[in-house]
Amino acid sequence: MTSLSLGKHASGGPATTDQPPVPEPAFAERARTLMYLGRIGSLSTLSRKQPGFPFGSVMPYGLDDRGRPIFLISTMAMHTQNLQADPRASLLVTQADASGDPLGASRVTLVGSALPIPKSEGLAARELYLQRYDNSKYWVDFEDFSFYRMDVVDIYYVGGFGVMGWVSASEYDGAQPDPLADSSAEIIQHMNADHTDAMVLIARAFAGIDSHEAAMTSVDRLGFHVRLKTQDGMRGTRIAFLREARNPKEARDVLIEMVQQARQK
Repeated sequence: MTSLSLGKHASGGPATTDQPPVPEPAFAERARTLMYLGRIGSLSTLSRKQPGFPFGSVMPYGLDDRGRPIFLISTMAMHTQNLQADPRASLLVTQADASGDPLGASRVTLVGSALPIPKSEGLAARELYLQRYDNSKYWVDFEDFSFYRMDVVDIYYVGGFGVMGWVSASEYDGAQPDPLADSSAEIIQHMNADHTDAMVLIARAFAGIDSHEAAMTSVDRLGFHVRLKTQDGMRGTRIAFLREARNPKEARDVLIEMVQQARQK
């Protein structure tokens, strides 16, 4: 993000209770965004050795245009043998850059059937997977490796404390990752490194919360979450953008405008 020239869903809300909920993306969009940003999940399959018990495995994954995970797995792996006996599985993906209490971080669980990808779709799956894991080119063509894809039947999303719910497969399939997903980490780092005073002003003007320290914890096209240090202790809240930000430049412009308005209040 270019340096700024500054001259109710989750984790709390405005100090007053008569204000409407702060807009934020639907769970389906947030689940798709988290899957898009993620690279490695925890795959649970049904154990052949201990029938009925889940068997957990660390699992890198690719992602197709419908948000379905793609796995490159070996027949020697226990999870592959489990899937060959029963394709039902779940994949847990957690927020990669979570800090503090991990239970306050976002995570998503996909439930579905992981089945071999047909040969007719093998080249497309190979390309998608190698885009994320270039190093896998050294073993992708080994005879014992093959591609599997999870056909998702249900999704459970957790956005932090008290923020959770089921997402239907059709909602997930129709959603898209947030347009700021690729730049969100840079935006957060920039704001927390260079503009903490500006966020204190924004929190006071747009959320009605007085604080002496502020840190941005997440950002999306509709707004952002901040963690505030107040005289009563730590508090989190969400603040809406003045308008939707569809790219990093628009996010930068709206943040500058919000600071300017905050200084006039």
